[in-house]
Amino acid sequence: MQLTALELTDYRSYPRLSLAFEPGVTVLVGPNGQGKTNIVESIWYLATLSSHRVPHDAALVARGEETAVVRASFVRAGRPLQVDLQITPGRSNTARVQGAAVHRLRDVLGEVRAVLFAPEDLSLVKGDPDGRRRFLDELLFEIAPRFAGVKADYDRVLKQRSHLLKQMRSMRRGGSGRSVGGLDPAEAAESTLSVWDAQLARAGADLTRARLHLVNRLRPHLGYSYLRVASDAGAETALDLPPEDRGGIDSPAGIAYRGAVVDALGTPPGELPSLVALHDGILAELEARRDDEIDRGVTLVGPHRDDLEIILADFPAKGYASHGESWSLALALRLGSYDLLRLEEGDLGDGEPILILDDVFSELDQSRRERLGRIIGGARQVLITTANDSDIPDSLDGEIHVVDVVRGAATVRAGGFARGVPGAGGSW
Repeated sequence: MQLTALELTDYRSYPRLSLAFEPGVTVLVGPNGQGKTNIVESIWYLATLSSHRVPHDAALVARGEETAVVRASFVRAGRPLQVDLQITPGRSNTARVQGAAVHRLRDVLGEVRAVLFAPEDLSLVKGDPDGRRRFLDELLFEIAPRFAGVKADYDRVLKQRSHLLKQMRSMRRGGSGRSVGGLDPAEAAESTLSVWDAQLARAGADLTRARLHLVNRLRPHLGYSYLRVASDAGAETALDLPPEDRGGIDSPAGIAYRGAVVDALGTPPGELPSLVALHDGILAELEARRDDEIDRGVTLVGPHRDDLEIILADFPAKGYASHGESWSLALALRLGSYDLLRLEEGDLGDGEPILILDDVFSELDQSRRERLGRIIGGARQVLITTANDSDIPDSLDGEIHVVDVVRGAATVRAGGFARGVPGAGGSW
């Protein structure tokens, strides 16, 4: 798909912004703090309904304003697509697709496909499991939006169940409980907990199996992308491998989905356990951890506790990979996601996403910059932010469109950019 126009109203540093985009490579250039990332963040928000920088929407609205509006036009599968989103912190956000209001905000998911790589992605390798779970879910929802509803159902049950566990912990420690329907408070709580167990197992099995399937599909793309990022030969476009050949390559990089239930089932890598097996496995683990859960007042079993293990040369990358290897792994995760989406047509067709590189080249050494430039050269649309033109690698060939960004304004540079022309923005 291709972004053709973007309008922002009271979004972060932009009271008003109207910007047209062309296919190919667009570079947003400007000193740090001028609003380059704000532009690409708004596109990512349309794709995922989340920011890659902040956990809450309040920071997305200009100071002193109540709402922000993101309006974008695309071409997908040869057809125009219009997506409008109104962000109102403290209230429900609203959206329109092709001018018609959507019933639920999550119905927007899957309309816009994008892959964003940013310096924060180093935490995918070095950080906590919650970031890796979020990475999986964002990718999953772009491919199969219905699982956003499954995740919402699971989170609702998890919240209610954990609240009940806290009450049961208080009872166990001598707190008073209120009789329910003539039942002893402890018996009533146990009965209610069984109901939440069944709902947690049902939604949890569905979400876990979807994540497992995603990891199995992503694994060969991840291994292949790591070789392309980590070696000069692998980045040559002449060495592109079709998807069916990627699973057979010998790559030191890999991924595995880990969790108490999945580990207990012992399903071989690449295979999928049945929904029944996962459902029953969650119930069995909940029963086994019942006393611990009540003592701690928290749910200890389920996909909210699982992790995406990133592996390098048969060792967990976290704690073993060097800084450079960690960057290559994080980049390979995003490039593998891009390839998976590009090859996944989906219900609307035209699966190729918009590729966004937010201040990435400045974080990479020269060899990785050049490799990345060769890898992304054939993408339909790439958006790049940078403070310095010199960070853009020479290997990024072809016509490059330039947008100069100064706080509160973004202007398309007339004539684009010509390499080596003095005064045209730097020496590329």
